[in-house]
Amino acid sequence: MGERELGKPPLGLPEDLRRLFADGGIGRSLPLRLPPGGVVWPDPGYAPHLTYDRPAFWMSDEPVSAALWAELRARHPESGLWPVLLEETMQPWSAGQIAPDTPDEVSNYNPALFMAEVWDDWIEQCREDQLEELEPFGRHCPGLAEPGVLMADPGYVADWYAGLLAERRLPLGLAAVDRGADALAVMGWQGALHHNEWTAPLAAVVRSWEDRFGARVVGIGFNTLELSVAAPPVTPEHALHVAAEHWAFCPDSIIQGPGTLIGYAEQIMGRNAWSFWWD
Repeated sequence: MGERELGKPPLGLPEDLRRLFADGGIGRSLPLRLPPGGVVWPDPGYAPHLTYDRPAFWMSDEPVSAALWAELRARHPESGLWPVLLEETMQPWSAGQIAPDTPDEVSNYNPALFMAEVWDDWIEQCREDQLEELEPFGRHCPGLAEPGVLMADPGYVADWYAGLLAERRLPLGLAAVDRGADALAVMGWQGALHHNEWTAPLAAVVRSWEDRFGARVVGIGFNTLELSVAAPPVTPEHALHVAAEHWAFCPDSIIQGPGTLIGYAEQIMGRNAWSFWWD
């Protein structure tokens, strides 16, 4: 795939990586040796109502090291390619079972409004005894939590978490995005399909977490999402408020986990990684 030696001056992106960009990757460079891999196109049969004029992302054939992930993360400003560690290698990635969207679509969603809509929809359907799960907020959505305070540089924390995930021997994905949150939409991830039909509003929430909590997208799987967090909540009150956001984003992490916001808040307080899964 047009591999280049380390240390050579940048001469632009290899052809297959240029195809990920609407403008052909003009002005982008990546002076690194990448492992064997290739671009992934959406399967026309998976989302027949959608058409695409370019591949969704690039994927390595084999697992990659944490060092390579960190180097690619550091090179993102010049390459425009955000690295993501991928779980479940056969599906959906290699099978093209994806439905890519654009960063512009992500911009159409307001995280606070999305949270309020999810909260209100659930309240309309729930039984009275189920309200205990959302104590102390109950029927009243608390809105977005205040930002956290950085413990360390977000890039450093992301590299640390990538090191832990890379021990699972995961392949690499590269998405042509300005920020990691947008990779969820651009790569066509469908992991939360049973919770929310569209990925773009979830990507909008992750954008907000990037800004408020120093979160970075590190890994995604068939129905999982792994974020590093450089500014987590460190008080019980703040953690409880953040837990309410997590519930609206991924109810299964709470309902099929500790069962209550209070119990979940204890789990995320001071933690530098957030892991989500959807049933």
